[in-house]
Amino acid sequence: MFILPAIDLYRGQAVRLHQGRYDEVTVYDADPVALATRLSGRVPSLHVVDLEGAREGRAVQKDLVRAVIAAFGPGVEVGGGVRSEEAAESYFALGASRVVLGTVAIRDAALVARLALAHPGGVVVAVDAKDGLVATDGWEQVSTKTAIEVTQALSHLPIYAVLYTDVSRDGTEVGPNVPATAELARSGGLPVIASGGVGTLAHLRELATLPNVIGAIVGKALYEKRFTLEEGIVACAGH
Repeated sequence: MFILPAIDLYRGQAVRLHQGRYDEVTVYDADPVALATRLSGRVPSLHVVDLEGAREGRAVQKDLVRAVIAAFGPGVEVGGGVRSEEAAESYFALGASRVVLGTVAIRDAALVARLALAHPGGVVVAVDAKDGLVATDGWEQVSTKTAIEVTQALSHLPIYAVLYTDVSRDGTEVGPNVPATAELARSGGLPVIASGGVGTLAHLRELATLPNVIGAIVGKALYEKRFTLEEGIVACAGH
């Protein structure tokens, strides 16, 4: 399992939201490009989210995303408001290695299929759950589908992974929802990247024991120095 540092972009800065709430924003770095530069070469992947794009349903901070990708190099996955083929292709054109599809995966399975087949291994499907049901539109709406239902319906496609977040855990550092993550990895038919709630090295070590969980996204815990990136890398390796 590998670690993916998260850079969430909001109004030009690297921030974290508490449980996905746009009225609870903490700024961690005023220069996301410099942050990406510092991370380059230390980890294979970087998780970048345009939070304004997630809420508005379109790429809002494209110039900043381009600069972050240029600073980090290959391995950046980008999400936030990618709800059309054009938006996804625009991120691939900027140099993104993978594009994260969230809301559109619930509403337009045919679009997900087209992109996954056009970019094998280049699509990540974000499955964000509130009380077991998948949330959409920047986590402000909740669908009637479960995480496992959504994942199983896409499992025949060459998708890189499902990014699973328990929204209630996000930004809280209380620990990921391990039982739900394990069940999705076991039953969904696709590799899983865990997200939301990682606050300690023990959380990472526990995730690293789960079959078919290939990565863990860490944001707040790194920025607030709960552990170093190097310690996180070791924990993700199962040590």
